[in-house]
Amino acid sequence: MAKLAENVSQRRTRIAVSVFFFLAGLCFASWASRIPNIQQKLQLNEAAWGGILLALPIGLMVSLPFSGILVARFGSRRMVIISACLYACILPLLGLATNVWQLCAILFSYGFAGNIMNISINTQAVGIEMIYERSIMASFHGVWSIAGFTGALIGTFMVSHNITPFVHFCIITAAELLTVLIFYRYTLKEDTQHEGEHPLFAKPDKFLLKLGLIAFCCMICEGTMFDWSGIYFRKVVMPPKEMVTLGYTAFMCTMAGGRFAGDWLSEKLGKKTMIQCSGLVIAVGLLVSVIFPFLVPATIGFLLVGLGVSSVVPLVYATAGKSSTMPAGVAIAATSTIGYFGFLFGPPLIGFVAEASNLRWSFSLIALLGFCTTVLASVSRIEK
Repeated sequence: MAKLAENVSQRRTRIAVSVFFFLAGLCFASWASRIPNIQQKLQLNEAAWGGILLALPIGLMVSLPFSGILVARFGSRRMVIISACLYACILPLLGLATNVWQLCAILFSYGFAGNIMNISINTQAVGIEMIYERSIMASFHGVWSIAGFTGALIGTFMVSHNITPFVHFCIITAAELLTVLIFYRYTLKEDTQHEGEHPLFAKPDKFLLKLGLIAFCCMICEGTMFDWSGIYFRKVVMPPKEMVTLGYTAFMCTMAGGRFAGDWLSEKLGKKTMIQCSGLVIAVGLLVSVIFPFLVPATIGFLLVGLGVSSVVPLVYATAGKSSTMPAGVAIAATSTIGYFGFLFGPPLIGFVAEASNLRWSFSLIALLGFCTTVLASVSRIEK
């Protein structure tokens, strides 16, 4: 009976943390689904809008050194509850913004709160993974991807019924706060503790630096697919108009599906081999789409890229969270800081290279960076 009760408790905790991953994905996707409406409301051109959108990643980057410290000092459970509520409550303010400076300030705050939630829920996931004594991190990120699809569908429904972004966001916020109220009590009470005292401020050691560089290379590829896959299809593949988004859809589907299969595969192959194989799959997928820029092979290539990127960042977070040199939240924040530079600066790099040459050369460069994931994993002491 005691064993059964323990299993039920573990299962309940895993479900609760999965719910918080879902809330994070739903909140972000809700905002993303109404971007065109808010741009139209403020009557901004693409250049001005692009500048405004930088406020969110800037808030995210600014929060990175603080998020790990807050999680280490106050515990991931407390921070995931606070940040989830804050993240949800900022969302309706995005629908109320009436000028550029208001929106920039709100987006900065939104990115700041969102990243604290990201670090705290990943710290919770590391603790649960250690309880289960097997890889389960990728499945949590898979739940986030499903939430992204769900948020996009809800957004489409709201737009089709002429529901304003503010009302839409208020509905999402109410649902999220109610869900937090129900599930917060089942989250992991204590974070993973390592022997000895570790400073809250510490430079990443060589191992964490390599993990961060692995995340950097992978997230360059991921950011490229988010921002440039549709443009690549439209300008290079040149399919019928109704199929322009096929590559992006293919990428998103295999990225989400790959995360649910990633835990099982990493258990069979080992984390190091899994990351090595993922880098190869990313590189092959991108090269296929570059060498054969036609509808079917390019779509297959984008399917492979989605599969390749699906498990790398979850595995990096899981490995960093078990660092023996600093608390889990600080270690995850350290690797995230390096990784997010790739996510933020990869897409502009594509634009510069494409302007100097063409998009196919740009994607060839990203394929090389994808292969660097394999190289870096090969020279890192990642557990088998």
